[in-house]
Amino acid sequence: MAEPSTDLARNTLGVLFIAGLILAAFWILRPFIGPAIWATTIVVATWPLLRHLQRRFGGYRLPAALVMTLALVLLFVLPFTLGIVTLIDYSDEIVGAAKRLATLRMPLAPAWLSSLPVVGPKIDVLWTETVASGSDGLMAGLTPYIGQATRWLVSEVGTVGGLLVQVLLIVLISALMYADGETAAAALLRVGRRLGGVHGEATVVLAGQAIRGVALGVGVTAVVQSVLGGIGLTIAGVHYAGLLTVLMFICCLAQIGPVLVLLPVVAWMYWSGDNGWATFLLVVTGVVGTLDNFLRPMLIRLGADLPLLLIFGGVIGGLLAFGLVGIFVGPVVLAVAYTLMQAWVGDRAVDEVAGADAQPPAAGDSSP
Repeated sequence: MAEPSTDLARNTLGVLFIAGLILAAFWILRPFIGPAIWATTIVVATWPLLRHLQRRFGGYRLPAALVMTLALVLLFVLPFTLGIVTLIDYSDEIVGAAKRLATLRMPLAPAWLSSLPVVGPKIDVLWTETVASGSDGLMAGLTPYIGQATRWLVSEVGTVGGLLVQVLLIVLISALMYADGETAAAALLRVGRRLGGVHGEATVVLAGQAIRGVALGVGVTAVVQSVLGGIGLTIAGVHYAGLLTVLMFICCLAQIGPVLVLLPVVAWMYWSGDNGWATFLLVVTGVVGTLDNFLRPMLIRLGADLPLLLIFGGVIGGLLAFGLVGIFVGPVVLAVAYTLMQAWVGDRAVDEVAGADAQPPAAGDSSP
């Protein structure tokens, strides 16, 4: 038998070479990592639908994959293009509305506001100071926050052309995964089995379940809330209902909720004197804003049997750490860590019990 090499320099250089090769590969693939994560999330979440379509087409994968890819084009590329065109068409009106809004003066605070318990006097003072400072003072106070939000949005989204390329990459990678997803899944299972045996393979399976659970719980809930909110805005005759619906969808994905978009619209309608439609939209806001309290947990449980707090913490932490793609990366990482911890604790407990059973009884102990 050949003895293991004891050449420290050669072993060190070999490890450094492998590490450098891995880093170089990641650096080359860096532009594709984000779209690949989104594509993997979409494919894993919609894989049961692909299998259903495949059975409908007599077991043939190609037509089912083509239908799913066409659906992604209609759901992602077409709305993105229409949204950009709409923003360009209404850019002059949006700028004019922003200028008119900057020249408006807030009315005096209502008398009943200061009588509210705890927060009433503070809100009354803030309202009075805002009225006294006028629109210039209000804009001066909001400018730092608007600048921070704009910089964050630009860093996450990038240019319009870059965003379109990202969307097209997501659709292309998803199409490739739809066509031959079993090969990639089998490779991941082999890697998991190689790294951790049975527990490693189970962790890979759980990661897929976590992705599906988050996609169902977060994605579908965001779609339902934003669509219902958009219908309410359209019925109430609110201008730019489509743009506000897109903003609601982004806020729902970020776990902020649609209320942040709907409440200012309700306040504006009350301020404008349209009390009837404002009340209607307030009811819609209450229904849509509380819909996620029971819809999200139910959908998450359909995908993965994980603690809801773990999923929610992963969504928020992943969003803050990795941006929009962290909505799905965060829960998967926490789910894998949670499963590994459970497996480790379970194995440790089994070993301790087995060790206790193997010990001889103490002196004077007559139990069998």
